[in-house]
Amino acid sequence: MRENEAMAQNPTAPPPLEPEDFYFDGPNMVFTAAYHLKRGYCCGNGCRHCPYGLVLEALTRPQPGR
Repeated sequence: MRENEAMAQNPTAPPPLEPEDFYFDGPNMVFTAAYHLKRGYCCGNGCRHCPYGLVLEALTRPQPGR
């Protein structure tokens, strides 16, 4: 299936990953600011390279069970 066909079937799917979109830090895949900008929104998870400025909000939000 071609990329355009896949996006037409699921328009909310994130863009396909390119080499500049991520790197590995040990076992963790870390998304770059370039990927977050391509995705187009903040997920609110406190991502290391969040270009949307909501990192602190996500990190200071009370966590269940803590």
